[in-house]
Amino acid sequence: MGDGTAVRLEPHEIALLGDGPRAAVTVAVVDLCLRGLVEADRPGTMRAGIADAVSAERAPSLLAQAVHVCLHEPAGLRTLAKDPDVRLALALMRIPLAEAGLLRYPLLGPTRGARRHVRDLRQRHPLPASRRGLTDHDRLLAVALHGEAALRLLVPRFALRAGLIRRAEVGGKGLLKHSPRGTGGGGGGYSYCGGGGGGGGGD
Repeated sequence: MGDGTAVRLEPHEIALLGDGPRAAVTVAVVDLCLRGLVEADRPGTMRAGIADAVSAERAPSLLAQAVHVCLHEPAGLRTLAKDPDVRLALALMRIPLAEAGLLRYPLLGPTRGARRHVRDLRQRHPLPASRRGLTDHDRLLAVALHGEAALRLLVPRFALRAGLIRRAEVGGKGLLKHSPRGTGGGGGGYSYCGGGGGGGGGD
């Protein structure tokens, strides 16, 4: 398939090509959060939410499903990235990307064409000015392409509580007033994701 740029890539695949496995897992976590299936737990960790499966046009990716299973116990991003089932899902992700010419054998790093494709996507899809009017896919694509900058913009409180971004980075943007300090323990994770159309004081 040449350089693979004709292949339609999902946000978690773009994240893998652009910034590696941890970035792909981050996108999977945000996907689950937007679906109401993951919430922040103890500082720096997250866990599966109590909601039943959320109906959507598309089922979560295999990577997101593996992450969700892992999060039946609270875990941080580093633990998730090392989980055997998550690592298997990442390995299975790599197979079609390698076959499309986007990952090179044997180490499966991104090819030159893959890196160029991700750069082109970043230029075509700059960081949104705000989160208003964005679909969940738009949000996931922004996280895949722009990493922590998109997390700070789109899901700041969840990202802070779950350990996806460091507190100092959020403070630098004047968002420490949204810190979980003083909000009461534990729950409320769904409201931190900023999912579509939701009420109240979400992200």
